[in-house]
Amino acid sequence: QVYRWHISSLLSITHRIIGIINFIFIILLSVLLILDGKNFQLLELISNSFFGKFFIIALCWSFSFQILNEFRHLAWDMGYGFDLKVSQITGIATIFGSFVLAILLYLIGRNLI
Repeated sequence: QVYRWHISSLLSITHRIIGIINFIFIILLSVLLILDGKNFQLLELISNSFFGKFFIIALCWSFSFQILNEFRHLAWDMGYGFDLKVSQITGIATIFGSFVLAILLYLIGRNLI
């Protein structure tokens, strides 16, 4: 093959897919909050289940990835980080940073930190 995958193309595709997933997550969360009303029993039941915890962690990661990748794009818009080596380093930092930020957000949200 002639074409080889680069971290920038992988992050670009992932950024677009995660953007769509975040849009769907926000709609589902809004519907859940509208249906639950003021007592939040349904939300508490879902958040304490295995699927709910997975959903919350996935939501934390998707927003963390989106935010960090947006910072990367903001640096590109200002004219920084176009060098191949810098682009690879910031791409890897975005991936690992999104996992670290997601774990921190989850732990802060559960009042464990």
